[in-house]
Amino acid sequence: MRIVDVCAFYSPSGGGVRTYVDAKLRSASLLGHQIVVLAPAENAEVVEVAPGALLAGVPAPTMPFDRRYRYFNDPARLHRELDVWRPDHVECSSPWSSASAVARWRGGATRSLFMHSDPMAAYAYRWFGFLKPATVDGLFSRFWDHMRFLGRSFDAVVSPSRQLAERLRLRGLTNVATIPLGVESSFSLTHRDPALRRRLLANLGLCETATLLLSVGRLAPEKRPDLIAKAVGGLAPGREAGLVLVGEGPLRGKLERIAAASGRVRLLGQVSDRELVARLMASADALVHGCEAETFGLAVAEALACGTPVIVPDRGGAREQLRPGCGLSYDAGSRGELTAAIARFIDLRGVVTGSIPPQRLMDDHFRELFALYDGFGCAEAA
Repeated sequence: MRIVDVCAFYSPSGGGVRTYVDAKLRSASLLGHQIVVLAPAENAEVVEVAPGALLAGVPAPTMPFDRRYRYFNDPARLHRELDVWRPDHVECSSPWSSASAVARWRGGATRSLFMHSDPMAAYAYRWFGFLKPATVDGLFSRFWDHMRFLGRSFDAVVSPSRQLAERLRLRGLTNVATIPLGVESSFSLTHRDPALRRRLLANLGLCETATLLLSVGRLAPEKRPDLIAKAVGGLAPGREAGLVLVGEGPLRGKLERIAAASGRVRLLGQVSDRELVARLMASADALVHGCEAETFGLAVAEALACGTPVIVPDRGGAREQLRPGCGLSYDAGSRGELTAAIARFIDLRGVVTGSIPPQRLMDDHFRELFALYDGFGCAEAA
């Protein structure tokens, strides 16, 4: 197949989506498919990442609230790009304007919408947390009308988690496929580095008997890194624990102030070296996750693949990664509950860190995804 991925969320300095797209380019090439990822960019440069795997920039403006990201703003330009690349299948990664543009493109390729984000959980349910989700859905009925339009326009809507798939079906989308993500094979407990752990704890003013907590993700409101930092800061003085935050984003200034006040938190910034990310995850005592709006929770799965327990909210895709003995959950959005869960983890260290089962690999995800696209008949149409 020739697959064109209209990927609105891709950024060279991004997090989970960039990791996913980079893996997709490599995997598609190895599996014998041609793939072109159309990403909003400063210029129209085309880079061959692997044989038959291209990353093609589409000139686009920057996001006003996070200038590391850009957005598609010209449907006609997207249509021309699709006409030029002549795909067998088009995948769209955002449910917003780029999906509407792909839906209205006159080409004959089959199409899918991949739910990299869950806008209702990330924004509406969070903003109106005092209301029941069904009530919030009613307030945002136009969004669900739009989603049903996309469901009718695409051959499939792909969800990485069961909980999101169930909500999409509940709101009237009938062609939802659940295909969980996976982790790169390089994430394993072999990356555990006691010397790195000691250095990180020392930077927090702690000895190696203390508990090292890690959080990895974009420093944005929906990811709730401030909730995590404040929860760690709320631990009783006798509980020896510190938090390392990996990531960049609009909340960095706020988090620096929280870190300075608590003394228990350090910010590492963006870490692009995937091997170093694996070493950090394997060397931490637990990964703490704040976002209940994850469609999958890639960082959580990667930590588990490294043998590291997780502390996750009780809703969303991250919760689906949790297995008995692999960590703890807490009431999503509650700082007090998260502080209590971290304290409980510290008390149970060695008990919670039980046998963590092997994680699904990303290559398995892509084999299943491309088989779905192939089943639409796009290969025969080529």
